[in-house]
Amino acid sequence: MPGEVKNHYDIDPVDLAARLVRCPSVTPDEGGALTLLQGALESLGFTCQRLSFSDQESPEVENLYARIGSGAPHFCFAGHTDVVPVGDLAAWSMDPFAGEVREGRLWGRGACDMKGAIGSFVAAAARFLEGRESWTGSISLLLTGDEEGPAVNGTQKVLEWLQGRNETIDACLVGEPTNAEVLGDTIKIGRRGSLSGWLLVPGRQGHTAYPHLADNPIPRLVRMLAHLTDSELDQGNAHFQPSTIAVTSVDVGNPANNVIPAEARAAFNIRFNDEHTGASLERWLRQGFDAIGGEYELEVRISGEAFLMPPGEFSELLAGAIADSLGRRPKLGTAGGTSDARFIRHQAPVAEFGLVGQTMHQVDENTPVADIEALAQVYQAILEAYFAA
Repeated sequence: MPGEVKNHYDIDPVDLAARLVRCPSVTPDEGGALTLLQGALESLGFTCQRLSFSDQESPEVENLYARIGSGAPHFCFAGHTDVVPVGDLAAWSMDPFAGEVREGRLWGRGACDMKGAIGSFVAAAARFLEGRESWTGSISLLLTGDEEGPAVNGTQKVLEWLQGRNETIDACLVGEPTNAEVLGDTIKIGRRGSLSGWLLVPGRQGHTAYPHLADNPIPRLVRMLAHLTDSELDQGNAHFQPSTIAVTSVDVGNPANNVIPAEARAAFNIRFNDEHTGASLERWLRQGFDAIGGEYELEVRISGEAFLMPPGEFSELLAGAIADSLGRRPKLGTAGGTSDARFIRHQAPVAEFGLVGQTMHQVDENTPVADIEALAQVYQAILEAYFAA
Protein backbone atom coordinates (compact mmCIF):
# COMPACT_ATOMS: atom_id res chain seq x y z
CA MET A 1 0.00 0.00 0.00
CA PRO A 2 1.23 3.55 -0.72
CA GLY A 3 2.51 5.08 2.50
CA GLU A 4 2.84 1.73 4.30
CA VAL A 5 5.82 1.85 6.66
CA LYS A 6 7.95 -1.28 6.49
CA ASN A 7 10.64 0.04 8.83
CA HIS A 8 11.54 3.35 10.37
CA TYR A 9 13.69 4.25 7.35
CA ASP A 10 10.87 3.63 4.88
CA ILE A 11 9.36 7.11 4.56
CA ASP A 12 7.21 7.86 1.52
CA PRO A 13 7.75 11.55 0.68
CA VAL A 14 4.32 11.90 -0.97
CA ASP A 15 2.52 10.35 1.98
CA LEU A 16 4.41 12.53 4.46
CA ALA A 17 3.76 15.65 2.37
CA ALA A 18 0.05 14.82 2.18
CA ARG A 19 -0.14 14.37 5.95
CA LEU A 20 1.62 17.72 6.38
CA VAL A 21 -0.92 19.41 4.09
CA ARG A 22 -3.66 18.04 6.34
CA CYS A 23 -2.17 20.09 9.18
CA PRO A 24 -3.85 23.56 9.06
CA SER A 25 -0.64 25.43 9.90
CA VAL A 26 -1.59 28.93 8.78
CA THR A 27 0.93 31.40 10.22
CA PRO A 28 1.50 31.42 13.18
CA ASP A 29 -0.42 28.22 14.06
CA GLU A 30 1.65 25.05 14.29
CA GLY A 31 -1.39 23.02 13.25
CA GLY A 32 0.23 19.68 14.15
CA ALA A 33 2.83 19.88 11.37
CA LEU A 34 5.89 20.14 13.61
CA THR A 35 4.55 17.40 15.89
CA LEU A 36 4.16 15.11 12.88
CA LEU A 37 7.70 15.85 11.70
CA GLN A 38 9.17 15.45 15.16
CA GLY A 39 7.76 11.92 15.36
CA ALA A 40 9.12 11.00 11.92
CA LEU A 41 12.56 12.46 12.61
CA GLU A 42 12.92 10.94 16.06
CA SER A 43 12.19 7.54 14.53
CA LEU A 44 15.26 8.10 12.33
CA GLY A 45 17.46 8.95 15.30
CA PHE A 46 17.31 12.76 15.14
CA THR A 47 17.39 14.71 18.39
CA CYS A 48 14.57 17.23 18.24
CA GLN A 49 14.20 20.56 19.98
CA ARG A 50 10.88 22.44 19.97
CA LEU A 51 11.66 26.14 20.25
CA SER A 52 9.01 28.76 20.93
CA PHE A 53 9.75 32.48 20.64
CA SER A 54 7.63 35.59 21.09
CA ASP A 55 7.90 39.32 21.59
CA GLN A 56 5.58 42.19 22.33
CA GLU A 57 4.83 43.00 18.69
CA SER A 58 4.60 39.53 17.10
CA PRO A 59 2.72 36.37 18.08
CA GLU A 60 4.40 33.35 19.65
CA VAL A 61 5.80 30.95 17.07
CA GLU A 62 6.82 27.32 17.41
CA ASN A 63 9.90 26.06 15.56
CA LEU A 64 11.63 22.71 15.26
CA TYR A 65 15.34 22.04 15.18
CA ALA A 66 16.33 18.42 14.58
CA ARG A 67 19.88 17.10 14.28
CA ILE A 68 21.58 13.76 13.88
CA GLY A 69 25.33 13.51 14.35
CA SER A 70 27.62 15.84 16.24
CA GLY A 71 30.64 16.24 14.00
CA ALA A 72 31.56 18.26 10.96
CA PRO A 73 30.64 18.90 8.25
CA HIS A 74 27.14 19.96 9.22
CA PHE A 75 24.55 20.08 6.43
CA CYS A 76 21.28 21.84 7.27
CA PHE A 77 17.98 21.71 5.45
CA ALA A 78 15.88 24.80 6.22
CA GLY A 79 12.24 25.42 5.52
CA HIS A 80 8.86 26.38 6.88
CA THR A 81 5.72 24.48 7.76
CA ASP A 82 3.52 27.56 7.96
CA VAL A 83 1.31 28.44 5.00
CA VAL A 84 -0.61 31.48 3.82
CA PRO A 85 -4.38 31.69 4.38
CA VAL A 86 -6.60 29.87 1.88
CA GLY A 87 -8.41 33.05 0.81
CA ASP A 88 -11.85 32.52 -0.74
CA LEU A 89 -12.72 29.01 0.38
CA ALA A 90 -15.60 28.83 -2.10
CA ALA A 91 -13.12 29.22 -4.96
CA TRP A 92 -11.33 25.99 -4.06
CA SER A 93 -12.42 22.83 -5.85
CA MET A 94 -11.59 20.74 -2.78
CA ASP A 95 -10.88 21.10 0.93
CA PRO A 96 -7.55 22.99 1.01
CA PHE A 97 -6.42 20.93 4.01
CA ALA A 98 -7.54 17.50 2.80
CA GLY A 99 -4.14 16.62 1.34
CA GLU A 100 -5.86 14.86 -1.54
CA VAL A 101 -3.89 13.00 -4.21
CA ARG A 102 -5.64 12.78 -7.57
CA GLU A 103 -4.76 13.10 -11.23
CA GLY A 104 -1.14 12.47 -10.28
CA ARG A 105 -0.92 15.59 -8.13
CA LEU A 106 -1.00 16.47 -4.44
CA TRP A 107 -3.57 19.19 -3.81
CA GLY A 108 -3.90 21.61 -0.91
CA ARG A 109 -2.44 24.64 0.79
CA GLY A 110 1.29 24.14 1.19
CA ALA A 111 1.63 21.28 -1.30
CA CYS A 112 3.96 23.43 -3.38
CA ASP A 113 5.17 25.94 -0.80
CA MET A 114 6.73 24.04 0.86
CA LYS A 115 5.43 20.90 2.53
CA GLY A 116 6.22 18.82 -0.53
CA ALA A 117 9.91 19.72 -0.20
CA ILE A 118 9.91 18.94 3.52
CA GLY A 119 8.47 15.49 2.84
CA SER A 120 11.16 14.98 0.22
CA PHE A 121 13.98 15.94 2.51
CA VAL A 122 12.88 13.73 5.38
CA ALA A 123 12.61 10.79 2.96
CA ALA A 124 16.03 11.63 1.50
CA ALA A 125 17.61 11.74 4.95
CA ALA A 126 16.06 8.38 5.80
CA ARG A 127 17.41 6.79 2.63
CA PHE A 128 20.83 8.31 3.21
CA LEU A 129 21.00 7.03 6.79
CA GLU A 130 19.72 3.51 6.11
CA GLY A 131 22.50 0.95 6.29
CA ARG A 132 25.15 3.43 7.46
CA GLU A 133 26.72 2.02 10.57
CA SER A 134 28.90 5.09 10.96
CA TRP A 135 29.55 8.29 9.07
CA THR A 136 31.28 11.55 9.71
CA GLY A 137 29.20 14.67 9.92
CA SER A 138 25.79 15.95 10.91
CA ILE A 139 22.44 16.56 9.23
CA SER A 140 19.87 18.95 10.63
CA LEU A 141 16.48 20.40 9.80
CA LEU A 142 15.65 23.96 10.80
CA LEU A 143 11.90 24.33 10.39
CA THR A 144 9.98 27.46 11.30
CA GLY A 145 6.33 28.40 11.58
CA ASP A 146 6.96 32.07 10.81
CA GLU A 147 8.29 32.37 7.25
CA GLU A 148 5.02 33.47 5.65
CA GLY A 149 4.37 35.96 8.46
CA PRO A 150 6.49 38.61 10.15
CA ALA A 151 9.56 36.30 10.12
CA VAL A 152 10.57 37.65 13.52
CA ASN A 153 10.17 34.67 15.87
CA GLY A 154 11.26 31.97 13.48
CA THR A 155 14.54 31.32 11.69
CA GLN A 156 16.24 34.44 13.05
CA LYS A 157 15.63 33.38 16.65
CA VAL A 158 16.61 29.76 16.00
CA LEU A 159 19.91 30.91 14.49
CA GLU A 160 20.56 33.07 17.56
CA TRP A 161 19.79 30.04 19.74
CA LEU A 162 22.28 27.95 17.75
CA GLN A 163 24.95 30.62 18.15
CA GLY A 164 24.36 30.55 21.90
CA ARG A 165 25.09 26.82 21.83
CA ASN A 166 28.18 27.31 19.65
CA GLU A 167 26.60 25.22 16.91
CA THR A 168 27.75 26.09 13.42
CA ILE A 169 26.24 25.21 10.04
CA ASP A 170 28.67 24.45 7.24
CA ALA A 171 26.17 24.48 4.35
CA CYS A 172 22.43 25.04 4.10
CA LEU A 173 19.81 24.23 1.50
CA VAL A 174 16.43 25.97 1.71
CA GLY A 175 13.57 24.02 0.13
CA GLU A 176 11.60 26.93 -1.34
CA PRO A 177 9.87 26.32 -4.71
CA THR A 178 12.61 27.77 -6.91
CA ASN A 179 11.81 26.23 -10.28
CA ALA A 180 9.87 28.26 -12.84
CA GLU A 181 8.69 25.65 -15.36
CA VAL A 182 10.13 22.22 -14.65
CA LEU A 183 11.86 20.53 -11.73
CA GLY A 184 15.56 21.20 -12.00
CA ASP A 185 15.53 24.43 -13.98
CA THR A 186 16.69 26.86 -11.25
CA ILE A 187 18.77 27.08 -8.10
CA LYS A 188 18.46 30.34 -6.20
CA ILE A 189 21.85 31.68 -5.08
CA GLY A 190 20.60 35.02 -3.83
CA ARG A 191 17.51 37.15 -3.37
CA ARG A 192 16.50 40.72 -4.00
CA GLY A 193 15.93 43.00 -1.06
CA SER A 194 12.50 44.35 -0.17
CA LEU A 195 11.67 47.87 1.01
CA SER A 196 8.09 48.85 1.82
CA GLY A 197 7.17 52.50 2.15
CA TRP A 198 4.15 54.38 3.47
CA LEU A 199 3.83 58.01 2.39
CA LEU A 200 1.49 60.58 3.94
CA VAL A 201 1.08 64.07 2.47
CA PRO A 202 -0.85 66.48 4.73
CA GLY A 203 -3.00 69.31 3.40
CA ARG A 204 -5.89 71.48 4.54
CA GLN A 205 -9.49 70.45 3.93
CA GLY A 206 -11.76 72.84 2.06
CA HIS A 207 -14.52 73.38 -0.49
CA THR A 208 -13.68 72.55 -4.11
CA ALA A 209 -15.33 75.85 -5.17
CA TYR A 210 -12.80 77.75 -3.06
CA PRO A 211 -9.50 75.92 -3.60
CA HIS A 212 -7.48 79.00 -2.64
CA LEU A 213 -8.78 78.58 0.92
CA ALA A 214 -7.59 74.97 1.09
CA ASP A 215 -4.36 73.06 0.52
CA ASN A 216 -4.91 70.08 -1.73
CA PRO A 217 -2.38 67.32 -0.91
CA ILE A 218 -3.24 65.17 -3.94
CA PRO A 219 -1.18 67.00 -6.60
CA ARG A 220 1.91 66.79 -4.38
CA LEU A 221 1.33 63.10 -3.77
CA VAL A 222 0.90 62.52 -7.51
CA ARG A 223 4.24 64.24 -8.19
CA MET A 224 5.91 62.15 -5.51
CA LEU A 225 4.51 58.94 -6.98
CA ALA A 226 5.63 60.03 -10.44
CA HIS A 227 9.14 60.34 -8.99
CA LEU A 228 8.86 56.64 -8.14
CA THR A 229 7.18 55.31 -11.26
CA ASP A 230 9.24 57.36 -13.73
CA SER A 231 12.60 56.44 -12.20
CA GLU A 232 14.93 53.68 -13.34
CA LEU A 233 16.92 52.56 -10.34
CA ASP A 234 19.33 50.44 -12.35
CA GLN A 235 19.56 48.12 -15.34
CA GLY A 236 20.33 44.95 -13.43
CA ASN A 237 23.61 43.06 -13.51
CA ALA A 238 25.05 39.64 -14.18
CA HIS A 239 23.13 37.97 -11.37
CA PHE A 240 20.13 40.24 -10.76
CA GLN A 241 17.29 41.64 -12.81
CA PRO A 242 16.64 45.41 -12.65
CA SER A 243 15.21 46.72 -9.40
CA THR A 244 11.46 47.40 -9.52
CA ILE A 245 9.08 49.84 -7.83
CA ALA A 246 5.39 49.06 -7.44
CA VAL A 247 2.79 51.47 -6.03
CA THR A 248 0.42 49.27 -4.01
CA SER A 249 -2.12 51.72 -2.59
CA VAL A 250 -3.35 55.30 -3.06
CA ASP A 251 -6.04 56.57 -0.71
CA VAL A 252 -7.54 59.88 0.40
CA GLY A 253 -10.52 58.49 2.30
CA ASN A 254 -12.78 61.06 0.68
CA PRO A 255 -16.37 60.06 -0.25
CA ALA A 256 -17.38 63.58 -1.33
CA ASN A 257 -16.59 65.12 -4.73
CA ASN A 258 -16.95 68.69 -3.49
CA VAL A 259 -14.42 68.45 -0.66
CA ILE A 260 -10.66 68.84 -0.91
CA PRO A 261 -9.23 66.19 1.46
CA ALA A 262 -7.06 66.94 4.46
CA GLU A 263 -4.45 64.34 3.57
CA ALA A 264 -3.46 61.79 0.96
CA ARG A 265 -1.68 58.48 1.47
CA ALA A 266 0.14 55.97 -0.66
CA ALA A 267 2.08 52.75 -0.17
CA PHE A 268 4.74 51.21 -2.36
CA ASN A 269 7.26 48.40 -2.48
CA ILE A 270 10.76 48.31 -3.97
CA ARG A 271 12.42 44.99 -4.85
CA PHE A 272 16.07 45.86 -5.20
CA ASN A 273 19.22 44.13 -6.32
CA ASP A 274 22.66 44.24 -4.76
CA GLU A 275 23.51 47.60 -6.32
CA HIS A 276 21.49 49.16 -3.49
CA THR A 277 20.90 48.85 0.22
CA GLY A 278 17.78 49.67 2.15
CA ALA A 279 19.53 52.72 3.63
CA SER A 280 20.69 54.05 0.25
CA LEU A 281 17.18 53.71 -1.16
CA GLU A 282 15.65 55.54 1.79
CA ARG A 283 18.08 58.41 1.19
CA TRP A 284 17.12 58.44 -2.51
CA LEU A 285 13.42 58.54 -1.62
CA ARG A 286 13.77 61.43 0.81
CA GLN A 287 15.98 63.45 -1.54
CA GLY A 288 13.41 63.11 -4.31
CA PHE A 289 10.46 63.96 -2.09
CA ASP A 290 12.33 66.92 -0.57
CA ALA A 291 12.98 68.28 -4.07
CA ILE A 292 9.26 68.27 -4.82
CA GLY A 293 8.62 70.37 -1.73
CA GLY A 294 5.95 70.50 0.91
CA GLU A 295 5.38 68.51 4.04
CA TYR A 296 5.29 64.73 4.02
CA GLU A 297 5.77 61.79 6.35
CA LEU A 298 7.58 58.69 5.18
CA GLU A 299 7.74 55.37 7.01
CA VAL A 300 10.13 52.76 5.60
CA ARG A 301 10.40 49.10 6.52
CA ILE A 302 13.12 46.83 5.10
CA SER A 303 12.27 43.15 5.38
CA GLY A 304 15.51 41.98 3.81
CA GLU A 305 18.61 43.23 2.06
CA ALA A 306 19.70 41.94 -1.32
CA PHE A 307 22.34 39.24 -1.13
CA LEU A 308 24.27 36.92 -3.40
CA MET A 309 26.13 33.71 -2.70
CA PRO A 310 28.68 33.85 -5.53
CA PRO A 311 28.79 30.71 -7.68
CA GLY A 312 31.34 28.31 -6.29
CA GLU A 313 31.91 24.93 -4.73
CA PHE A 314 28.50 24.60 -3.03
CA SER A 315 26.40 25.71 -5.99
CA GLU A 316 28.46 23.46 -8.25
CA LEU A 317 27.83 20.49 -5.95
CA LEU A 318 24.10 21.19 -6.02
CA ALA A 319 23.98 21.68 -9.77
CA GLY A 320 25.91 18.49 -10.37
CA ALA A 321 23.66 16.39 -8.15
CA ILE A 322 20.56 17.85 -9.82
CA ALA A 323 21.96 17.20 -13.29
CA ASP A 324 22.90 13.63 -12.39
CA SER A 325 19.43 12.95 -10.94
CA LEU A 326 17.20 14.77 -13.45
CA GLY A 327 19.29 15.00 -16.61
CA ARG A 328 19.14 18.79 -16.75
CA ARG A 329 21.55 21.34 -15.38
CA PRO A 330 19.87 24.19 -13.50
CA LYS A 331 20.59 27.85 -14.02
CA LEU A 332 21.60 30.01 -11.08
CA GLY A 333 19.00 32.70 -10.34
CA THR A 334 17.98 35.36 -7.84
CA ALA A 335 14.44 36.30 -8.95
CA GLY A 336 11.35 36.09 -6.78
CA GLY A 337 10.44 37.25 -3.32
CA THR A 338 12.32 37.00 -0.06
CA SER A 339 13.04 33.84 1.89
CA ASP A 340 14.67 32.87 5.16
CA ALA A 341 17.92 32.42 3.25
CA ARG A 342 18.37 36.15 3.91
CA PHE A 343 19.00 35.30 7.59
CA ILE A 344 20.96 32.09 7.10
CA ARG A 345 23.46 33.65 4.68
CA HIS A 346 25.09 35.46 7.61
CA GLN A 347 26.12 32.13 9.13
CA ALA A 348 26.69 29.68 6.28
CA PRO A 349 26.80 29.21 2.52
CA VAL A 350 23.15 28.90 1.50
CA ALA A 351 21.20 28.18 -1.64
CA GLU A 352 17.60 27.28 -2.43
CA PHE A 353 16.12 24.43 -4.42
CA GLY A 354 12.65 22.93 -4.23
CA LEU A 355 9.56 22.27 -6.32
CA VAL A 356 8.06 24.17 -9.27
CA GLY A 357 6.42 27.32 -7.93
CA GLN A 358 3.62 27.90 -10.44
CA THR A 359 0.73 27.40 -7.97
CA MET A 360 2.22 28.67 -4.70
CA HIS A 361 -0.19 30.87 -2.71
CA GLN A 362 -2.92 30.23 -5.30
CA VAL A 363 -6.37 28.68 -5.06
CA ASP A 364 -6.09 24.91 -5.70
CA GLU A 365 -2.37 24.89 -4.93
CA ASN A 366 -0.89 21.60 -6.13
CA THR A 367 2.25 19.83 -7.26
CA PRO A 368 2.91 16.61 -9.21
CA VAL A 369 3.54 13.64 -6.94
CA ALA A 370 6.27 12.55 -9.38
CA ASP A 371 8.11 15.80 -8.62
CA ILE A 372 7.96 15.14 -4.87
CA GLU A 373 9.51 11.71 -5.37
CA ALA A 374 12.08 13.06 -7.83
CA LEU A 375 12.98 15.84 -5.39
CA ALA A 376 13.60 13.24 -2.67
CA GLN A 377 16.02 11.52 -5.05
CA VAL A 378 17.75 14.85 -5.75
CA TYR A 379 18.09 15.64 -2.05
CA GLN A 380 19.53 12.18 -1.40
CA ALA A 381 22.03 12.71 -4.21
CA ILE A 382 23.01 16.06 -2.69
CA LEU A 383 23.62 14.44 0.69
CA GLU A 384 25.66 11.65 -0.91
CA ALA A 385 27.76 14.18 -2.83
CA TYR A 386 28.20 16.53 0.13
CA PHE A 387 29.39 13.90 2.56
CA ALA A 388 31.60 12.25 -0.04
CA ALA A 389 33.42 15.51 -0.74
